[in-house]
Amino acid sequence: MSATPGKRKGRTALWFLAPFLVLYAAFFLLPIAYALYQSLITTVRSGPLGMGGSERVFAGLSNYQAVLSDHAFVDSIVRVTVFGLVQVPVMLGLATLLALMLDSASARGVHFFRSSYFLPYGVPGVIASILWGFLYVPGVSPIVDMLGAVGIDVNFLDGSSVLWSILNIVTWQFAGYNVLIIVAQLKSLDRDLYEAARIDGANAWHTVRHIKLPLIRPALTLTAVFTIIGSLQLFAEPLVLRPISNAISMTYTPNLAAYTEAFVNNNYSLAAAQSVLLALLACVLSFGFLRIVGRKGPDA
Repeated sequence: MSATPGKRKGRTALWFLAPFLVLYAAFFLLPIAYALYQSLITTVRSGPLGMGGSERVFAGLSNYQAVLSDHAFVDSIVRVTVFGLVQVPVMLGLATLLALMLDSASARGVHFFRSSYFLPYGVPGVIASILWGFLYVPGVSPIVDMLGAVGIDVNFLDGSSVLWSILNIVTWQFAGYNVLIIVAQLKSLDRDLYEAARIDGANAWHTVRHIKLPLIRPALTLTAVFTIIGSLQLFAEPLVLRPISNAISMTYTPNLAAYTEAFVNNNYSLAAAQSVLLALLACVLSFGFLRIVGRKGPDA
């Protein structure tokens, strides 16, 4: 008995999806499963000074208990949470403002400014941190010299400022990427809505407030989620700035702490537990934000 047309279409679709599903499982699901496995085992050494050999045994939740009792790691979680609370509104506000300006600009300058905004995103995070590092170091930075000339003594790399210096680098690098997402949503809006609003007596601010912002809400939500996840994944910027700032330790951010445990202390199980907890935090914050936004409804 031959297969029905519906079943044949389903099999055809499955064959087309198969390469994606295989790659998705190999490079996403399997690494997650392996990280979970690593977080549940530990290495036990025997003999004097641990020279008698080693054995990997099931550790249960002891690695997670060790991570949560590590004050340095908990402080790093708090640090990136504070960073995100500032970074998300700054990033969304700046990206939305620039996108609205591009949407309202004349056709002659749009392509130039769009490319200018996006250009920093093409700079790798390590290179961007090195470039800004030169602008932060006293004696090298023209910014510090100019501020010093007018009597303003500033140190961008001390304990009270370095986190916000990192925030500046991240904002400079990723704002243009978010601008393009919001601009794409703005360009998809029906221009007749603007004309109707103008006929009804709405000015530019009313058009932005009551038409553009509500209709680009999906793009704003997407950029907010990207920014939340990116804030929790701080790694390259503090790692590059660490040699020139005494305020940055090897546990300054959760990713940096996991890197230190894995490749400096050779404790892969503890690093895996830290990574799993960080991933869970990212999921909770991201889906929590989506749930809060979803409750407000499309007209909020």
